[in-house]
Amino acid sequence: MQPTATVLVYSDDSNTREQVRLASGRRPAPDVPLVEFVECATPEAVLRELDRGGIDACVLDGEAVPMGGMGVCRQIKDEVFNCPPVLLLMGRPQDAWLATWSRADAAVTLPVDPVEFASALAGLLRQKRLVGA
Repeated sequence: MQPTATVLVYSDDSNTREQVRLASGRRPAPDVPLVEFVECATPEAVLRELDRGGIDACVLDGEAVPMGGMGVCRQIKDEVFNCPPVLLLMGRPQDAWLATWSRADAAVTLPVDPVEFASALAGLLRQKRLVGA
């Protein structure tokens, strides 16, 4: 059985969550595990899933409503012990300073570019594997 990585995807927009799944595919890079997704449409669901454990990386939509992924990221970095690495989806490249403020580990712009996204997610999964080893 092949190892898998569990990736939490937070967005109130089902189309954004689908873009993330499609951009990643089953494996974002040959040297990282297969990916399984846990989808969340509310900040409360994100916190519930992180409390359950087993999340290897998070993808948070900075444009989500009512609470954007930047605010969610900052909150989980403060409140979740051993918080998984976070990939933030930003509306504009000019929002990079907000990604830094939120303490995201990586950021890409919307709409999701499959090559850029898969590369960023694979980088976080590699980081998680090295830290967790």
